Amino acid sequence: MKKKQDTTIAKNRRALHEYEVIETFEAGIELVGCEVRSLRDNGCQLTDCFALIRGGEVWLNNVHIPPFAQGNINNADPDRKRKLLMHKRQIRYLSEKVSEKGLALVPLKMYFRDNGLVKVELALARGKKLYDKRASMKERDTRREIDRALKERSR
Repeated sequence: MKKKQDTTIAKNRRALHEYEVIETFEAGIELVGCEVRSLRDNGCQLTDCFALIRGGEVWLNNVHIPPFAQGNINNADPDRKRKLLMHKRQIRYLSEKVSEKGLALVPLKMYFRDNGLVKVELALARGKKLYDKRASMKERDTRREIDRALKERSR
């Protein structure tokens, strides 16, 4: 039996540049109305979004899901806060870690599981300093040069 791949809706590529990922978690997301249909059609925007823990719940802020084109007047606000669905033990663990200095909850990607559910990959991350960003860019460039040289050599 062949395993079906998850369908990526949106990736937060900027987060991988800005943050050092320590640990990742999978969370469900509470959506209303035609938001799932809108995600299937239009996708969403994760560039400036972040997650906060308030009152024992995890909330996703600044995610833009455009309104569904064939929806009616009851379409939800595209920029509203959305609740993430996680186990209490995970939320407790994350709240302890986030209370440490310099750690944040950053969504990395949003995707459809093979059963049709929308999931968010949430990362426990530490912000990079400028010199860390430069080092990672230099490492990426050297890796690209090595791959290019190996490809040229194999011809």
